[in-house]
Amino acid sequence: MGPSFYYQNKNLVLLIIVASLGYFVDIYDLVLFSVIRVASLKGIGVAEAHMLDTGVTLINAQMLGMLLGGILWGILGDKKGRLKVLFGSIIMYSLANIANGFVTNVPAYITIRFIAGVGLAGELGAGITLVAESMRKEIRGYGTMIVAAVGLLGAVAAGLVGDKFAWQTSYFIGGGLGLLLLLLRLGVFESNLYQKTENKTTVHKGDFMLLFKKFNLFKKYINCILIALPVWFVVGVLITFAPEFGKAMGATQPLSAGKGVIFTYIGISLGDIMAGVLSQLFKTRKKIIILFLTATLASVLLFLFSSQINETQFLVICVLLGFSTGFWVIFVTIAAEQFGTNIRATVTTTVPNFVRGSVVLITLSFQWLKQPLGIINAAFAVGLTTLAIAFIAAYQLDETFGKDLDYLEEN
Repeated sequence: MGPSFYYQNKNLVLLIIVASLGYFVDIYDLVLFSVIRVASLKGIGVAEAHMLDTGVTLINAQMLGMLLGGILWGILGDKKGRLKVLFGSIIMYSLANIANGFVTNVPAYITIRFIAGVGLAGELGAGITLVAESMRKEIRGYGTMIVAAVGLLGAVAAGLVGDKFAWQTSYFIGGGLGLLLLLLRLGVFESNLYQKTENKTTVHKGDFMLLFKKFNLFKKYINCILIALPVWFVVGVLITFAPEFGKAMGATQPLSAGKGVIFTYIGISLGDIMAGVLSQLFKTRKKIIILFLTATLASVLLFLFSSQINETQFLVICVLLGFSTGFWVIFVTIAAEQFGTNIRATVTTTVPNFVRGSVVLITLSFQWLKQPLGIINAAFAVGLTTLAIAFIAAYQLDETFGKDLDYLEEN
């Protein structure tokens, strides 16, 4: 093992650190808005009567930005390189974070949340693609595991910072952390697999429509999205509406959505580590997904059919819910491994953002069923549906552990 071996490993470690910290700040910003939403809206003079509607508008603006950004950054990642997207997205959402701290009216807030959404859409896909393409196929699951596990702790940081600091300062902290990452830029290099295709004019790179032209690619793409629906059912319904669920189940204390988010993301981070390790030990992605979906079913049933729980019991269940849905790392890794180098970044960047976008349909379904069925039965119906869809999608996906990623998708 000569100097080049240690040099390459040093670069790889730095790449994993940058991708991990980038995702950390990404998740920090995503969750921070939920934590400081009320305080920030009060700070810019929004009346109590308009608080909910304004908050929904801001969330929708951010989500629209993420959906559009996912497509934009994904295509750019295949056409211009993963590294440019990684740092381009970090710069965009960091500056948007800082700008958020200066807003004084709702229109400006909506505009900046949209821009932040566009920026937030690119980091995870670019980071996971870079790590997956830069590591040996036998061990790349450990690299993506670290990225996801460290990144998801950004939610915990957002909960703590948002609780301790003014809402403007909380935004400034997120933006500052992102800009600090740019200092590590010079030590990170583009993946060799992308460099092989960079100057090939005959290769169709970043062709988003290619995913819809061939049925086998379309089927794989849709299944990659569907396997993660239960994650956003848990976060977008069970945790977000925890106060209402608490009343319905006769909780002895009010259930806090803010604390629920922190403990759920702690569980998700721990679950990501476990999922990554089990995937490497048993040399399978697909079976681990199915195992965690089964655990998700059990934890959802535990939550929905609990009664008269106190805050401590609720937070323990949140950790269990998070842990069982902690297959995010496997989900994104599978997406990267299912497709060729010329559309890999497009897939890996759009898939998690379309999953995040699915929360709109999930919450609308829940709200539509809540009136005739009641809050518990409505959540049971929606949760069971998302899990059934995810099980079917996981079953149809190919096993990708140890797959050689050096190939292209033909037009």
